[in-house]
Amino acid sequence: MARHITGAPTDFHYQQAPSTPSASSPTHTCPEDFRITSRNPDFDLYDNVGRDADQIHAARYHLATRDDLKRWARRDAQPFRAAHPLPDGPWPDPDLGPYLDALSAAQTPAEIDAVTDHVLDAAEPALRALSDYLAAAARWKRENRDAAKGSPSHLLMTAASRTLSVLALADEAGTNRLRAAYDPAPTPTTPTAAGLPPSPPSPGAGPRR
Repeated sequence: MARHITGAPTDFHYQQAPSTPSASSPTHTCPEDFRITSRNPDFDLYDNVGRDADQIHAARYHLATRDDLKRWARRDAQPFRAAHPLPDGPWPDPDLGPYLDALSAAQTPAEIDAVTDHVLDAAEPALRALSDYLAAAARWKRENRDAAKGSPSHLLMTAASRTLSVLALADEAGTNRLRAAYDPAPTPTTPTAAGLPPSPPSPGAGPRR
């Protein structure tokens, strides 16, 4: 099966965005009299009782953790999820057993390439579907227009492209292995003395008169 690997669409222009603080950054400091107005009813990260290490660390910089953000988003999206039900659980797990067994038995570049090609052909539809979704998410509400580098839209489009890069890199590895086996580069050879042109006469060795 011929595999035509193309990158995800990159129809966006980005600008350099100023750096933003993160909970894991050790360089942020807050003035002694700094106060923050809670942005969420349960944005109470300053009591260590019942808080995990990430929340305690984030509280030093008055930031929510990733888990906090996800928890609030899940709560606020409940009516939407009820109106738009989605399949539960992950996509079906592929059975790698036959591929790994064949890989263990492979002895030649042709044999390992046959197994790897089979895996890539089987995985390509799922990877391409994931790439298509990430690209669509990057274009949500046309946020990809003039998206700053590091913005959600820019990161999603980068993820869409890198999803397909998995296929491209694996395909390149297989091609390089086959080229080394079937079409190796010629080995440079040093010319022998017999093949060298005759040396020019030394100066002053002209004919006698």
